[in-house]
Amino acid sequence: MKRIIVGLVGAGVVAYGGVVAFLQHFDHETAPRLTAVSPTNKDPVALAAFNVLSDARCDYCHTTGRELPFYFHLPVANQLMEKDLVQGRRHFRIEPVLEDFEKGVPPSEEQLSRIEEVIVQNRMPPTLYLLMHWHAHLSNADRQAVLTWVRDTRARYYANTGAAPAFTGEPVRPVPEQVAVNDAQVALGRKLFFDTKLSGDNASSCASCHDLNRGGVDRLKTATGIGGQKGPINVPSVYDAYFKIAQFWNGRAPDLVAQAAGPVMNPVEMGSHDWGAVADKLNGDPAYADLFKAAFGPSVVIDQQSITTAIAEFEKTLITPDSPFDDYLKGKKDAISPQAIRGYERFKAIGCSGCHSGIGLGGGAYEAMGLEGDYFKDRGGPVTDADEGRYAVTHEEGDRSRFVVPNLRNIDQTAPYFHDGSVNTLEEAVRKMARYQTPDTNPSDQDVADIVAFLKTLTGRYDGQSLADMKP
Repeated sequence: MKRIIVGLVGAGVVAYGGVVAFLQHFDHETAPRLTAVSPTNKDPVALAAFNVLSDARCDYCHTTGRELPFYFHLPVANQLMEKDLVQGRRHFRIEPVLEDFEKGVPPSEEQLSRIEEVIVQNRMPPTLYLLMHWHAHLSNADRQAVLTWVRDTRARYYANTGAAPAFTGEPVRPVPEQVAVNDAQVALGRKLFFDTKLSGDNASSCASCHDLNRGGVDRLKTATGIGGQKGPINVPSVYDAYFKIAQFWNGRAPDLVAQAAGPVMNPVEMGSHDWGAVADKLNGDPAYADLFKAAFGPSVVIDQQSITTAIAEFEKTLITPDSPFDDYLKGKKDAISPQAIRGYERFKAIGCSGCHSGIGLGGGAYEAMGLEGDYFKDRGGPVTDADEGRYAVTHEEGDRSRFVVPNLRNIDQTAPYFHDGSVNTLEEAVRKMARYQTPDTNPSDQDVADIVAFLKTLTGRYDGQSLADMKP
């Protein structure tokens, strides 16, 4: 009997070893590869990182259309693995990163931060995967190669807004002092932004919801529009919106020009019926004639395009540099407290910076609400159309409840929080974000206090005045 058991164990070990060896060969033969002309071949830092990600076969779970190992097709294994595939793609898609390696161009700041997050936390590849793919285990050298590439890429491509050399590899960078604008269009756009003639009842303006003295929001749970109607979703701040990849929570507007057009015609917001009627009102105001001509030339037509272009040009100026944290990034070590510095480090370690990165600490990607837990089930109440997020635009199931990551600039001025306005304090927002978006589902009271102290250093200045000092 003992011989039989030993024989069976031995046969099992041999079979297991054979499968592992086969998978190592299969993984290597089908792994992503750079073409001979890829610029990455001549960049040793980027090439080292690509080789790590390729050899670990991150593409298995974070792309579609890959040839998968044989066991993915076995009946029981397929059911077990399918969930991992769905979750892997929901968390991160690596196809754009692989394409950037091939082109020799930098991934986005958010993509760099997501990769950095899982490497720092040692979360990938997952343990069960490593049982069958021994070669995919990342050594300390492998991890360091990826982290070096992330920080080198930031320093080479995303260090143009004034960070001190010691901070050019950080996931966050300072708000620039200014961006290039057309001054004449800005002057026109400023007047339009505050003009109630854009609304159907001549009672509300862009500034009604985006109050520049209230952090660029209305500080209500959801917006209030024409006739006192309540909108379905929380108002995002107009401050630093220029740095976002798309506008509105679901990203339905690709830029500020498209965003400016939405509320004016929305029957629940400003309630105008057509752009011709709006243009007639503006044409009837002599003050606008010279402003439009200065902004667009003597043959300008006052219409949707010229109106929204001017508003967007003004909104480009609504940036908030010179926050205490920006001063810290620029090398002023005592610009923020030791507690805030500790909070920034915890912010990164917990995984918040995986999404909240770049100039705006957000706005660089779309993210699903409830990556690590069922937010909507725990919130209670019906799931509304506003909860659909990006799905309402693309109608792709993977985009359900996926939203543009909100900026964290001036976050202490913009409560209540989340797309549904369901959270009133920063402390609660930090706890819920940790619970539903990161693996660290229960941060300590000290962690929360430290992160909040950091978040409060993100309040910047507009026209020379701190948003914290503005009076509504």
